[in-house]
Amino acid sequence: MYPESMSNLIKIVEKTRKERIAQAMLPPLSIDEKKTLLSKFHPDYKIEKMRQLQVGPNKGDKTPHEIADIVEAYSLINPAKYKVGSPAYETDVLVIGAGGAGVAAALVASEAGAKVLLATKLRLGDANTAMAQGGIQAADRLEDSPVTHYLDVVGGGGFTNIPELVRALVMDGPSVIAWLEDLGMMFDKDAHGNMIEIHGGGTSIKRMHSARDYTGGEIMKTLRDEFLNRRIPYLEFSPAVELFTHKQRCTGALLYNLETSELIPVRAKCTILATGGSGRLHIQGFPTTNHYGATADGLVIAYRAGVPFLFMDTIQYHPTGAAFPEQILGQLVTEKVRGLGAHLVNVEGARFVRELETRDAVSAAIIRECEERKKGVTLPSGLSAVWLDSPVIDIIHGEGTVKKQLPAMWRQYIRFNIDMAKEPILTYPTQHYQNGGLKIDEFGRTPLKGLYAAGEVSGGIHGRNRLMGNSLLDILVFGRRAGRKAAEEAKTTDFGELTLTHITNYHKELRDAGIKPERFSPMILPDYRPEHLRHKTAPIIP
Repeated sequence: MYPESMSNLIKIVEKTRKERIAQAMLPPLSIDEKKTLLSKFHPDYKIEKMRQLQVGPNKGDKTPHEIADIVEAYSLINPAKYKVGSPAYETDVLVIGAGGAGVAAALVASEAGAKVLLATKLRLGDANTAMAQGGIQAADRLEDSPVTHYLDVVGGGGFTNIPELVRALVMDGPSVIAWLEDLGMMFDKDAHGNMIEIHGGGTSIKRMHSARDYTGGEIMKTLRDEFLNRRIPYLEFSPAVELFTHKQRCTGALLYNLETSELIPVRAKCTILATGGSGRLHIQGFPTTNHYGATADGLVIAYRAGVPFLFMDTIQYHPTGAAFPEQILGQLVTEKVRGLGAHLVNVEGARFVRELETRDAVSAAIIRECEERKKGVTLPSGLSAVWLDSPVIDIIHGEGTVKKQLPAMWRQYIRFNIDMAKEPILTYPTQHYQNGGLKIDEFGRTPLKGLYAAGEVSGGIHGRNRLMGNSLLDILVFGRRAGRKAAEEAKTTDFGELTLTHITNYHKELRDAGIKPERFSPMILPDYRPEHLRHKTAPIIP
């Protein structure tokens, strides 16, 4: 429930609403306007928040301090003391991660005849995929085309994307939607059975497929059910803490059982990393929309094995993270709210940016409104935010639209006696997505033989900024491609030895750079206790 001071400010929003609805949408930013806005206000441009890496394949490149801290750290495993012994499991394809990318990879690899083992840090399906809300892009209508989708993707990414990755993304899009339907996913459709598609930020045509605002949850449920039906073996609560390598090839991974503290060596002909992103590092102190396992483990273990990063100096901050009440600080307010017509307005009730600009531009505009222009709403916490005038949706589309099209959002707020169909909500950017990641080709192959990557752990697909709906497409396109190619490679590949020689070499590089063994990674899970109660991540095998 809003306190009285905020309720009075809502009256200003209500007073300007009729005039705003009558006005046309604000014009898009020019290229120069966008460049200026981003350079002054987007977090990626804060040079003091970055530093050069001192070790590894990206030595000399800049990345956020939080990423550098976990990369410039010693392994949880001391390779001089850990004796591998016989593997606990041997498999053709080891998939690490059980979100959309990992489960899609496992399904396709198994279908291609490979023996598959999936391992995940938490439970099957505990991933950002299940939390995604707004939709999934795909150019599957006559008036659209993969070419137009391609142009939108590279435009949104600042024309920095890797072309062959974008081509794979957009060309596979229609078949991914058909695949999901064949598996039983329930998309939003009209009375005639046609897909209901809407705009997202940066799209030139409506191509966003959705399942209300539970799209990611519906995808994950569909994939998980199929995975369980096929009885593919899997291990829960077993994150990977290192990769095994031998003669410049990945030969498997070392898992760590969170319940028993047991180390589990797995030998695999091919390994697929689908470990997700880094939201729980809280880069630059931002809250996050991400699930608790998003601690960049895959980045750490692959980088130590020699896989380079792409675009690891850019993080996506979703423009509309929940800012009030504090209990849901940072949780996602899906872009679909703006796609349905909600206005972003300041404390004076005025719109200040075109709502469906690309996410980096909208985030920067909100930060500018609050920090430079001082036109944000001051919250009880002392933070500042802007209004998202959600009641406009029902006015435009008819009463009941918010509840029908945004049931998850509506329930998120009604728990606190805020009816977003009748009252505006308060938002501020929140860390949402890892634009960069591991270098891959169009089949998900990394430069390390036998190692693949799919989903948010990989980089290059989205360039420096991702458009809404392309992450759910990304995880399925490249999860499927990696699974298919890994199964194919496994047919002509023998098992290799399980060694940690690359860790010995990496530790030497750290010592030569003057980095003391005071930090250890991967993080595995975040620690939210007060600073004086926290324990530094300690090595498993000291």
